[in-house]
Amino acid sequence: MPSPGTSERIVKLGYAFRESKALLSAVELGVFTALATAPLDLHTLRNSIGIDQRGARDFFDALVALGLLERNDAGLYSNTPETALYLDRRNPTYIGGELAFLSAELFGCWNSLTAALRTGKPQSGAGAAGMYPARYADQAALEIFAGAMTAGSLAAAKALAVEFPWQEYKTIVDVGAAEGCLPVQIALAHSHVTGGGFDLPPLRPLFDNYVRGHSLSDRLQFYPGSFFHDPLPDADVLVMGRVLHNWDLATKKMLLNKAYEALSEGGALIICERLIDDERRLNAAGLLASLNMLIMTEGGFDFAGLDCISWMKESGFRNMRVAPLAGDQSMIVGYRC
Repeated sequence: MPSPGTSERIVKLGYAFRESKALLSAVELGVFTALATAPLDLHTLRNSIGIDQRGARDFFDALVALGLLERNDAGLYSNTPETALYLDRRNPTYIGGELAFLSAELFGCWNSLTAALRTGKPQSGAGAAGMYPARYADQAALEIFAGAMTAGSLAAAKALAVEFPWQEYKTIVDVGAAEGCLPVQIALAHSHVTGGGFDLPPLRPLFDNYVRGHSLSDRLQFYPGSFFHDPLPDADVLVMGRVLHNWDLATKKMLLNKAYEALSEGGALIICERLIDDERRLNAAGLLASLNMLIMTEGGFDFAGLDCISWMKESGFRNMRVAPLAGDQSMIVGYRC
């Protein structure tokens, strides 16, 4: 048998929460935005983000050691090229919204993983069906959530604009659109495409503002509704981006059936998710995402591509295929033939 080596990897994994929280706190405090215009010394940077002097030097130097900041010989801190691009709030490439959501809503909840495993019950205070109305009633929570959805879907949306044959289709509706990141990216890349996003009514102002900011109000509109109670809008292409994983199997199949009914012959459904690999041994991100659903929802779970293909086949879809998009996200495409 091979030698087990040292315990270093195991212990490092156990301590990984500290690195994660250092990054999440830096985003929450606006460290990278504060450094966007010029390098700053310790005192100026500390004052600009409003933290006490105790711990400030260790905090900033820890970010240096983690490769998230740079520090020159004069002691001035600056962003790395990576953090300047992705963690400055003023950049269109900003992904900090997703990290802010992780910090505000998920980081603490994961302390309850053991309880969730023992009971099989959500530990977030509400099941999936009750989570969204409560979140959407709080404007600040709604904005954090919508920003997180934009940040989390931006790279996949840009990849989808390239990887799908949009020249063959004219209209798109994103089901569960939040701010509308995905239809915006498709419309920006393909000037003939029109459509919009379907979501609960409180999202309309955020969607309209985001679409207006990209000068696409004449091509993209908001469709208010609940996919539990309302039919889905008609379109040549329907997209469900990180929607199915929130729900139990019966609800997943109900949503697939609704999508099939809304599409005309030749229409396509695109499912975007963090897929578990079919052998369930390689993609830790997909498996951990499914554990997140255990903690946060009443019946949600992530799944493998073959699982989703079998459900889509039951709904009537044909010619399904799986393809990678960006990062740990993939798409499953099926057609109403």
